[in-house]
Amino acid sequence: MLTKIVTHADCLLHKNPPGHPEQVARLSHVLDVLGPLNLPLINAPLVADDDLLRVHPESHIRAMRDAAPSEGWQSLDSDTHMSPGTLTAALRAAGGAVRAVDMVMAGEAQNVFVAMRPPGHHCERETPMGFCFFGNIALAAKYALDHHGLSRVAIVDFDVHHGNGTQDLVEGDARILFASSHQMPLYPGTGHAHETGGYGNVLNCPMSDGAGSKAFRNIIEREVLPAVDRWKPELLLISAGFDAHKLDPLAGLNLTEDDFTWITQKLCDLAEKHCQGRVVSCLEGGYDLDALAASARAHVEVLMERANG
Repeated sequence: MLTKIVTHADCLLHKNPPGHPEQVARLSHVLDVLGPLNLPLINAPLVADDDLLRVHPESHIRAMRDAAPSEGWQSLDSDTHMSPGTLTAALRAAGGAVRAVDMVMAGEAQNVFVAMRPPGHHCERETPMGFCFFGNIALAAKYALDHHGLSRVAIVDFDVHHGNGTQDLVEGDARILFASSHQMPLYPGTGHAHETGGYGNVLNCPMSDGAGSKAFRNIIEREVLPAVDRWKPELLLISAGFDAHKLDPLAGLNLTEDDFTWITQKLCDLAEKHCQGRVVSCLEGGYDLDALAASARAHVEVLMERANG
């Protein structure tokens, strides 16, 4: 089976104010570096409201539609802005995550990288924040469970920022493990080790500024990988943020592309052990354009090796 990429040109139409780190060029750089890999590109559909309701109340969906501007920008907070293209991009980012689940569950792909923006892991049940409007990866998890009849799924988030939105959306669901490695203190200020979820289904692994590769790999091997192994997921979902890279301007964990290759290999090992290699990976952060592109390519190359192996 193949690795496939889910993306859509509409995600290039979400524009933030000048100087904002979550810029259009993030996605175009990722797509440019993945192009030579000649992977099948699948257009992301618009997410159905019925699916969004798995993680957000109708009031949140309505608020996002009402806030969408016809020109200029609508600021939802100091970091999170909507342009005329934002709502469609956000609906496709969520729809792309759902489409990716369908593909791996149907055997149309071994694994899928969802190359979309805006990201999603900071959006809480009724609160858009941190550049995010809908909980894409949480929706993918709930959809896999409810629509495909799975019993257990796991989400691993290695973005440098804690996925507070994902945690908010899944911590009350005993079927979902959420494991996050992240820098602390750092935005959004959540993700303490004592936050363990309603069913012991949340694992937070905070790391200090400047932690580096050794500390990162140690905490992944000591905490995250054993937790996923014990969970025995039937589908593995990844919030693939690459802003822990040493060149990223928003944080300081000092990782390299080799670290993203390594963690992807380790997660694929667990996917092969427990869920027939089924992996859905959704792009989250990463704000140095060259580091983001190189890290995303390293991540996808591992997915390709496993799909072809």
